[in-house]
Amino acid sequence: MALRPLFLEHPSSLEHDTAGDPESVERLLVLHEELEAHSHFGYERIESPAVERAVLERVHTAAHVDALARIAQAGGGRIDADTVMSPGSFEAALHSAGGAVELVRRLVQGGSGQVGFSAHRPPGHHAIAERAMGFCLFNNIAVAARYALDELGLKRVLILDWDVHHGNGTSDIFWESDEVLMISIHEWPLYPGSGRACEVGGGAGRGYTVNLPVPPGTGDPVYVSLVRDVALPLARAYAPELILISAGYDAHLEDPLADCAVTEAGFAAMTTLMREVALELSLPLGCVLEGGYAVHALARSVAVTMRSLLPGMTSEPSVPVDRLASQARLRLAEFWPELGQGAPDD
Repeated sequence: MALRPLFLEHPSSLEHDTAGDPESVERLLVLHEELEAHSHFGYERIESPAVERAVLERVHTAAHVDALARIAQAGGGRIDADTVMSPGSFEAALHSAGGAVELVRRLVQGGSGQVGFSAHRPPGHHAIAERAMGFCLFNNIAVAARYALDELGLKRVLILDWDVHHGNGTSDIFWESDEVLMISIHEWPLYPGSGRACEVGGGAGRGYTVNLPVPPGTGDPVYVSLVRDVALPLARAYAPELILISAGYDAHLEDPLADCAVTEAGFAAMTTLMREVALELSLPLGCVLEGGYAVHALARSVAVTMRSLLPGMTSEPSVPVDRLASQARLRLAEFWPELGQGAPDD
């Protein structure tokens, strides 16, 4: 019997009022309209629980959690130029992190072939242990990955972050850990200024942070090649027990906050490639919503991602091996010798 795909959501996401910032309620309102038109592709819709404080504090400091709670209780306020809270933001953030955690719990329970999508606001991948930043309050995907490692008995989790901005918070949180292989494809130079190819992790985590920066104007062929020719071989070499995607859609051609040129076809191809490697390795696969600020492009892109996670979807992208992918393989062979064996030519 086929496993039903999972869609995690919570109405509190609509109570996170960002005072006209690009990370707005409209993002989810338009997304839900798009998904309703497709009957959510048959996904099981699940109302997310709030994350438990103890689970949250495995990643974030108690002082950070308390500070956000106080700001919300005081009526909200601006944390920095990009990050604002309203009275409903703390509750929304608890469910945003809780949705990612519940998704991971159900993915691991379902095992091989189980897929899902957690669609909440605020996003998370910029938040570091002690600070909110870049529209993000808690690092949802990091909290979920830590939960999988600490509570569900997993030893290795792979996170692919294709948001156009570097996932600095996730990178920072797992910088010295080999329990998470963090792969980030992002435009550079761009906010937050981190994510150079030379940033590879430290201590036990050296080589487990993989940054794949791309220049402005980068579109589908390069993104798809980086996934097919770098992320997939890394997944096979690392042998994770769970794959998570920080699914941001601000690399889209229409997005106002960056200058990449990915289309729905590119997101579909990347998703299908990741689903195929998850099936090959007998793993569950889940997506956690991050950025994406052209709201209709975001909605269409999430829709093709969810459709591409379904059984029967295949991908044989005809794009050539990109020069950036070849360079990355050679660079990463220091840590992952498999990538230096028979590395494709551009």
